[in-house]
Amino acid sequence: MSAADRLQTTIAGLDRTRIALYAVLLAMVAFYLAPLESGFMTAFKTPDGFRTTTPFALPPLGEFTLSAWGTAFDRLSNGLLNSALMAVPATVLSALFGSLAAYGLTNLSWRGQIGVLVLFVAGVFIPYQAVLVPLTQFWSFVDLGGRIPLAIVADNEGLINLSITHVAYGIPICTVLFRSYYATIDDEMLEAARLDGASAATIYRRIILPLSIPIFAVTLIYQFTQIWNDLLFAIVLVSNPSNQVVTVALNQLQGSFVQQFNLQMAGAFVAALPTLVVYVLFGEQFAKGVAGD
Repeated sequence: MSAADRLQTTIAGLDRTRIALYAVLLAMVAFYLAPLESGFMTAFKTPDGFRTTTPFALPPLGEFTLSAWGTAFDRLSNGLLNSALMAVPATVLSALFGSLAAYGLTNLSWRGQIGVLVLFVAGVFIPYQAVLVPLTQFWSFVDLGGRIPLAIVADNEGLINLSITHVAYGIPICTVLFRSYYATIDDEMLEAARLDGASAATIYRRIILPLSIPIFAVTLIYQFTQIWNDLLFAIVLVSNPSNQVVTVALNQLQGSFVQQFNLQMAGAFVAALPTLVVYVLFGEQFAKGVAGD
């Protein structure tokens, strides 16, 4: 049987409902991927090639170039390093603190438990713009570079402030995510551990943490994406140009007089590459965590 015959047999075996469902799904995929395809094609075009073709078209013959990618990487490399130094510890610490807080709220009994949980839930809904003024006043008062006599702190004060801010701002959503997961853990298993004399710390380390791998994957990916893509806090808290993170550097790729669309598109893909790598590496655990497996 030829390939055409097999395709015809497969289509004949599908009912109209399933064909309509596949058509809708394919249309949605095309709709969401269209901007990505347009940006990707633009990144390989020269400025003249961009002006003479549609955004979705392939680069014209002789107009294909990688120069925008090289320029974008050169101008974003320092921002990529700063973002990694800021985002990785902020992601890990916010997830760890969220896990500990969720464990205390879910598996330990103490007065005021519900009230504290309500405060964590409320913290999820506080927008960045609402805390900008008190946040800048707080860091001006704290003045880490002036209080800690270390050159590395003074030179990277804005980046440290930004990282700590993301840790604090991420703890509420991390706590809510972990608490929803820990509420599904069998109480009888934890009670058996308590009867055997295990302390709260031992139960967390020996039982809760090994069971938390899927939700850790979900939380780490979510937090890393949020922190990596932040622009508002980065603009407000980091004033030293050498400490700029990649989103600020990407924003500055925009020319003052001439729009270099190929350079901006290449820069956007370069800046998004680390988050894509994280999704590829931990995608399976992320899917298990979302499904509650």
